[in-house]
Amino acid sequence: MNNMNKFSEIVFKLRGGIWTALFLGILFFANEKPLLWEIILALALIILGQLIRFWAVGTIGLYRGEHVKAQSLATTGAYSIMRNPLYFGNFLIGLGWSFLAGWKIVIVFVISFWVIYVMIIIPHEENFLTQTFGAEYIFWKRKTGMFFPKSLDYVRNNFRKGKFKREVLFKSETHSLITTIIGTLAILAKCLCYT
Repeated sequence: MNNMNKFSEIVFKLRGGIWTALFLGILFFANEKPLLWEIILALALIILGQLIRFWAVGTIGLYRGEHVKAQSLATTGAYSIMRNPLYFGNFLIGLGWSFLAGWKIVIVFVISFWVIYVMIIIPHEENFLTQTFGAEYIFWKRKTGMFFPKSLDYVRNNFRKGKFKREVLFKSETHSLITTIIGTLAILAKCLCYT
């Protein structure tokens, strides 16, 4: 394993802590009182991000852990549209938090997310998926974008396939939902009290 792979593996293991650090950075540097339209936009992004996370989790089931793992390749539901709906949900939540905190924070968050997730974490997962699922993963990767659809035909043909497992939401997503709610309230409270 070369140094970049080791580094990527460490960043992947720490992704929960990194997400917490991004939140704390947004909270700490929040220094503007948002306008009403910014609050509405921020809350819409946060809610949409959490809904996308619910959809993705219901498609794949249990997903948390320090190591990349997958018993099967998820290619239906949210995963027929994009390869990384959980991270896209996180992006929307973080973007919403950033809109509450101020425009400078939005820029810093977008750049930080791009470097950490798009350049380090996602390629680490994709290496694992390529090694584990080979041609099946390569085909799916050609048909779906990292965060946006590439082939509407692929989406149409695979969107409704597979099962959504509501029962895993409580087990897998409760922590993220609580974090999202508390984080949103904390940033909103700080920003609304800012004079």
